[in-house]
Formats: sequence, structure tokens, C-alpha cells
Amino acid sequence: MENNKGLNRRRFLESTALASIGLLGASVAISGCKKANNAKILGLPPILKAAPKGKKLRAGLVGVGNRGTGAALNFISSGPDLHIVALADVFQDKVDAGRERFAKLKMEIPAENCFSGFDAYKKLMALPDVDVVILATPPQFRPEHLKEAVLQNKHVFMEKPVAVDPVGIRSIIASGKKAEAIGLNIVTGTQRRHQEDYIETYKQVANGAIGKLVSARAFWNQNHVWFRTREEGWDDMTYMVRNWNNFCWLCGDHILDTHIHNIDVINWFVGRPPVSAVGYGGRARRITGDQYDFFSVDFDYGDGFFSHSMCREIDNCANNTGEFIMGTEGYTNCVNTIWNLDGSVKWKFEYPKDENGNETSSLKIPAYVQEHMHLVHSIRTGEYVNEAETTANSTLTAIMGRTSAYTGKKVTWEEIFKSDMDLGPEKIEFGSVDMQFEVPVPGTAHKA
Repeated sequence: MENNKGLNRRRFLESTALASIGLLGASVAISGCKKANNAKILGLPPILKAAPKGKKLRAGLVGVGNRGTGAALNFISSGPDLHIVALADVFQDKVDAGRERFAKLKMEIPAENCFSGFDAYKKLMALPDVDVVILATPPQFRPEHLKEAVLQNKHVFMEKPVAVDPVGIRSIIASGKKAEAIGLNIVTGTQRRHQEDYIETYKQVANGAIGKLVSARAFWNQNHVWFRTREEGWDDMTYMVRNWNNFCWLCGDHILDTHIHNIDVINWFVGRPPVSAVGYGGRARRITGDQYDFFSVDFDYGDGFFSHSMCREIDNCANNTGEFIMGTEGYTNCVNTIWNLDGSVKWKFEYPKDENGNETSSLKIPAYVQEHMHLVHSIRTGEYVNEAETTANSTLTAIMGRTSAYTGKKVTWEEIFKSDMDLGPEKIEFGSVDMQFEVPVPGTAHKA
């Protein structure tokens, strides 16, 4: 099937009128001096040893790759009477491999509950015995999949990032509001918000441990990630979807795909998204796709608070991942330690001890599992959770930074939220696609 329309490359910041959705900018002051210990007051998830007992929950997995399969395994391990009962993926070989893997775990998934193709998600979500859907496809597809999940009355776990462009972000927010109106729970894959050491550090900062927040930095620097070599018989669309994390229209570039975790932590601790971004980036080493090798972005949160955000995927360089926030009375790595201004330790998270009484460096229950415990807990107890808008907020922050780096221009929150940027093709189908992807050059790429 031939696709002559090619990719819709609406460039960056064309404005459109918004319907009833307001701007995402929050009004939380950057004080770092909230005096609150109650987790519910601070909007924090419960830290659980296991999800509570309750009605049997049957989940369908949409996107049967490594991360999707991992998320499904995290789901079934998070509590009692949790099952994977359906699979959907664009590719039949992914579905077959998934069925085989679950069969080895004594979890037989019937053939009639397994679907392939670009419409496979609709068939899965139409199954009446599916209570929860796990959305783990390339993020280009997330907005449409969430929309359908809410339409079919399913609770949702969806991986981050939740979209690749502002059009998708507005769709996620709208679907999230519809889910809230009918009581559907949504948890997302920003797992640091479910990680006990991060949560306890956040509580300290919220209670004034480092004083007023004055600056931050966030970073995700790693070796170049995987790419797929095109195989004989693959059409253009097949190649791109199998090589999805090397194409911006499918993954949003690595500032969204990975660095969003660190960006999300800064937004969380500060209490709101930034008001603007100025950044740069470039590409020198990649041999496939249209992504950058690195980004460096200065996010302005207002009130004199700035965060330097950087990410890189180049082999044989210094690697590190994390966040730091500076305050008037100390600073923190956000995950487990707070220091005084003179460098002495003010507070440190206590990790579990091993059988010899020595402190370990990891949690008993990984955050990848805690986030699913939170979802199951919310469904079974009625303690509602909906993280759609929060994660859309952080995803749009990354999109704003990416757009500034691509163009070399200052980009504001208001204009990126209103933007008509839509990176996907008008119709997604197997066949030929315009494969001429222009890598943006700062200073020459246009904002509109």
C-alpha cells in the first residue's frame, strides 16, 4: 500500500486556537518552604509492600517489545490475582514472541486475544474482559491509544513520554480529563515519582530542608543506543517503526525518550513547568534516523530560577544521569542526600540493610513495580490517581527544549502549548514513505 502523502512536517510553532483546554502553567510558588508531612497533602503515592487483594484484574498489553513485556511482568508481580490476557502489536512476530514468553510463565494467552497491525489496539481494547491496558508502543501512538482506552472504559498504565508534539499533548490532557470524569485511573512511567528514596527526599525539600530553591541541573548522558539495520523486504514504514527510537516523529528524540525522567524530577521538585527555554544541540555521530546526538537547554522557571538540562548519546564519553537542586540553605541530588552549603551531609535516606546488617544501595521493591502497585491499589481501594496531565506537562517541557535546540530560538511555554506542530504522517500505514528527513540546523530552522 503506497503512501504518497509523506510525513506531515508542520514546523514547530504554528499557532492554533485552543478549545476548552487551559494553559498548563501551574501557579505553585518556588519557595521550597512548604511545611507539610502528609503524603496526600503533597500529592505523593503510597509506598507499598504489595498491591492489596481485591477483584481479579485482567490486563491487555499494547506494544509487545522489551519495555512493554517488562511493564507487563512488573504489573503481574505487583500484587495478587493480576493477569495478562491479551496482546497487541503492529508486528505479528512481536505478538508471537510475547505469547511464548508468557506461556513459559504459565500464563497462556489465547490466540483470539492476540492482534497485530496498526489497528490491533482497537481490537484488544474492545475485549470486554480486559480491565486494564498497558500502553508501551513508540510514543507517537500514545495519544490515540489513550483516547481509545478511555472510550472503552479501561484503566491505564502508559509509558513515558506520552506524546511527541503539542497536538498529541493536548489530546493526552483531554483524554485524561475524560478519564477523571468517569473514574478511570491512569499511572505513567515516570517511575522516580514512585521511588521511595526520591519521595523521601522530596518531602525534606518540601519542608524547607534546603531553603528557597535557586537553581538546578539535570542530565542524562549515555552511550549511543541501539539502532536497526534495514532488512530485505522491509518497506519504509516497517523499517521506521522497527527502528523507532531513531526517528523524531516516532520517539520525539532522546530528550523526550530518556531525559524526560530528569526533566520531570525538576518540574516535580519546583512545583511547576518552566516558562521558556533557550537551547542548542547537534548531530555528528549518528548513522540512522534524524535525531540529534546531544542537547543543552536552559529552562527559565520564572522568579529567577533556572535549570540547566543536558543529554547526550555518544559512545566513549563521560556518562552520568541525575539531578541536582540548589537552595539558599543547602542542596540535594533529589534521590537520597541533602548537603549543607559547606558540603557536610545534612540528611541521608536510609536504605534497607542486608542479612549482615549492612546498608544496601537499592530499594526492596523497584520503582518499576511500585508504579504498578499504585495503579492496582487505586483501582481496588478507590483512592483515585490520574497522572496523565502531570506527565503531559513534563513531556511538553522536553518538547519545548527540543524545539529551542532545533531552531536556536527562545521558545515560551504559551507558544509551544498552542503550537500546531504535528510530527506524524496524515495516515499511518505500511508502504513507502517520504524518507528525506532534514536534520534541523539551529539558526536556520524556522519556528513556524
